[in-house]
This record gives sequence, structure tokens and C-alpha cells, in this order.
Amino acid sequence: VQLVESGGGSVQTGGSLRLSCAASLDTVAGRYCMAWFRQAPGKERERVAVISAYGGTAYADSVKGRFTISKDNAKNTLYLQMDSLKPEDTAMYYCAADTRRMTVCWSYAQYNYWGQGTQVTVS
Repeated sequence: VQLVESGGGSVQTGGSLRLSCAASLDTVAGRYCMAWFRQAPGKERERVAVISAYGGTAYADSVKGRFTISKDNAKNTLYLQMDSLKPEDTAMYYCAADTRRMTVCWSYAQYNYWGQGTQVTVS
């Protein structure tokens, strides 16, 4: 499975960006846990948002109310809508899939496929 992110860029504080993650294998988005992670320089990787095969979602406290994870099963694509961006959201953002799990994607998923990342910079 290949995951390819896009949509990153530079934006001012309070702005919005929409990240996309296209999966190479049909039905990945509709059958498994998928997630967005981020990693800022000098910091540990952080789980940002997850979505189950059935569409259930969960978010890190730091992004609740500002970010929305969604997916288009027909297009096999994962999205992350990011609004009210803050400088502390600056990081490399990665999408990931756990092809061994469909639910409980926040607590138990161990993501085994990763994209190459897309940079988000908020100033």
C-alpha cells in the first residue's frame, strides 16, 4: 500500500489548509483504520486524528474543534481539514493506515503503512 499526501503549505495564523492522502490500494480507506500524525522538529510524533472503517473519529485535544478528519471511500482518499491554524500546528504531517484493524483506531491501532509527509507551516 502506498500513501501519498498533498495539500501542505504555508499559511498565516487563523488560516486553513486541507490535506489529502491518496491510497494506492483499493478499499484501504473504506476497510481499515486511517490516521493523521504530525512531527515538529525536536518533538515526538503526535497522533492528530483517526477515522475507523465505519467513519468513527477521534482527535488529539490540541486540535479538537479546529481539525476535521474525513474520507472518501470511492476515491480511496483521506482528508484533514485544518481551520484556525496556530503556529504550534507547524509540523510535517503524515497519513497512516493500519491494515489489520477496522475500529478502536485511537487506542489499539498500530499503523503499518505511512506516507512520505507534507509540510505545514503556520506563521
